[in-house]
Amino acid sequence: MAESSNETPVPKSAVTTSLRIAFMEFLTNCDEHKLFRLTQFYRDWLEQAIEEEVKSIALLLKEQQQISKQELLKVEEEGNKAHSSKLLVTLVMEKGSLPRRVMWESILKTKYRLPKLENMLTDILNKGTDIQELIKLIRGCTEIPSHLKGVQQKHKEELCKQTEKLRMNMIGEKDGVKNFQLDDRYADLTVISGKRKRKHVEHEVLSRDQEHEEWHENQAERIPTDKLFWSSFAQGKRSVAVSGDPGIGKTTMVQKIVHDWATEKINQNFQFVFSFKFRELNDINCKINLRELILDQYPYFANILQEIWKHPELLLFIFDGLDEYKDGIDFADNRRNTEPKHKCDDPETWCQVSDIVYALIQRKLLPGCSVLLTSRPTTLYLLERAEIDLWAEIRGFAHEERKQYFNRFFEKQAVAAAVFKHVKENKILYSMSFNPSYCWILGQTLGPFFINSVKLQQIPQTITELYSYHIYNILENHSSIIQKPRDILLKIGELAFAGVSERKIMFQTGDLLMHQLQPSQFVSGFLMELFDRDNSVQNIVYEFTHLTVQEFIAALAQFLNAGPGDIRKLFEEARKVEDGRYDLFLRFLVGLSSQRHQPLEKYLGPFPIETTHQVNDWIKVEVQKRIANTVTKASKTSLLNMFHYLFECQNKALVESTVGSVKTLKFNGLQMNPIDCAVLSNVIGFCDTMNDIDLQNCSIQCDGLRWLESGLHKCRVLR
Repeated sequence: MAESSNETPVPKSAVTTSLRIAFMEFLTNCDEHKLFRLTQFYRDWLEQAIEEEVKSIALLLKEQQQISKQELLKVEEEGNKAHSSKLLVTLVMEKGSLPRRVMWESILKTKYRLPKLENMLTDILNKGTDIQELIKLIRGCTEIPSHLKGVQQKHKEELCKQTEKLRMNMIGEKDGVKNFQLDDRYADLTVISGKRKRKHVEHEVLSRDQEHEEWHENQAERIPTDKLFWSSFAQGKRSVAVSGDPGIGKTTMVQKIVHDWATEKINQNFQFVFSFKFRELNDINCKINLRELILDQYPYFANILQEIWKHPELLLFIFDGLDEYKDGIDFADNRRNTEPKHKCDDPETWCQVSDIVYALIQRKLLPGCSVLLTSRPTTLYLLERAEIDLWAEIRGFAHEERKQYFNRFFEKQAVAAAVFKHVKENKILYSMSFNPSYCWILGQTLGPFFINSVKLQQIPQTITELYSYHIYNILENHSSIIQKPRDILLKIGELAFAGVSERKIMFQTGDLLMHQLQPSQFVSGFLMELFDRDNSVQNIVYEFTHLTVQEFIAALAQFLNAGPGDIRKLFEEARKVEDGRYDLFLRFLVGLSSQRHQPLEKYLGPFPIETTHQVNDWIKVEVQKRIANTVTKASKTSLLNMFHYLFECQNKALVESTVGSVKTLKFNGLQMNPIDCAVLSNVIGFCDTMNDIDLQNCSIQCDGLRWLESGLHKCRVLR
């Protein structure tokens, strides 16, 4: 559960006395042009640095007659601190040199200590009088020699063609996919500085909603994706590692960066950008050199690569999806520096792909070039000894971007507004919507309810219901091409379960054959054929449309096929595994015991009542066992997790018989996020009057209290 803090900032001068004096002296020595360029360059960082004190800074500017009363009110009326900050800086930048100087002076008078502000001021002072040269370097476009202009133009045209379309899986479309203009569908992602070291991460669907927001609490800087290399956050950085959970938008972000370079919107300080996917590099099982690696994708560089190598500082290499690379790259392996077979210090040297990537990042090959690497957080430990200048993490969508996504997903804005309203009002669904891939599933699944005016009580409320309707929609659109969908779906489910058990997300043709599956239009509704570099049948691999779809179908197959005692055994075995692979699978398995999966019965037949009884009996025993023992933090966590299972069941009779007579609940000392609060409130609602509930030191924020409110009237004593 996410840690959070209720501490009020300790009143303290915004900056230390020495730093304030030093910066005032710096301002005194800054002429108007230099201050303009400096403010322009640090603008993104500045806007973030003053967010917490933006209203007091605006008030100081009003008192010194640098902004009007109406402008002050406009800044104060903005409900979002980030928007207020951006508005204030925009107003000041439009007014001229005096307001700009007064703004900097006012910033030094803020009441509270702001770490982002101190970091920025320190950075400015460290750059000193060199800031103008730095700005020239970063803002300016590099002049390309005339004999390279033709190739550069061809390269940009080629990359533009490759990246201008966003390919999305769409239920009901021919071949199951539809292409959209990237710029029409792309919604901005929140990227923050820093990294989290995790070899195991809680499933992102079940991850704590509070954790998604904690970057703000930790004062991490937000970095615009178009400024990962050249901004006040990343001055002169040559290697950048961006991590993010599955489906968070890493690959789409890379596509956007490449497209915007090709269309000359960003990063024009780079003369050439070369982008590679580790997933495709997996097909290279022989030695290769950097020259051939480039020519394999971009053959028109054949006669000019020697010229390009001369200026590595003008090159950007992008490698997307380190976690998908089958060989891995261990930067702690010293043999790469000593053994000749791993040595790669020349673009013409023949070696393994992993040696090329290692040498580029470690600045042994084309030193001075820039490298962008993306990965899931669970693979970052491989990079601990890598020469990474900037660590960043994609945290997905903030609130406004979630709304923006749905507005762009649906052609009819009334439908977009209705879907977003439903998601926002359901804490479980809203907690998923920070992730673009879950937004896609939400849009695909919820859209038909509002387009076709289905009864509101049928709209999914839990994640199991959401995925039940998602699979139903796929079956509905493929029903005409198969006579026995249940038989095929069970085979797909067994393949999915094998993948969940083995932590496997990509499947070969042989895997399909082992489960008596053949590639077909029906199977393609669940499994995608992945692009392979040789277009040979032997190299085609398959992947479920989303990891969560794989986990749901795996649970569905186990539920439908369970024999006597199978479910209890499955629960016991899965709960012994602590690496998280079964977390969402078990949530789905429990949720399928609900009576609200009825749409699937149209194509899959009746759900076995014996399996439902097995699930209910197991939950009842486990909940009662845990209610009797809430002494340790682990036991409280376990009980709360069982309450999540009860919520997923949506079985009123089960909840009442399990917890209806409970008089005391103790969660003191256990940090609880808004999702936990919503689930707890739901469970309390089925209880008789409760004598005592202990929520001391649970770090429950205002959002959590709002979700708890509906159940608290049942409690006689609340602590």
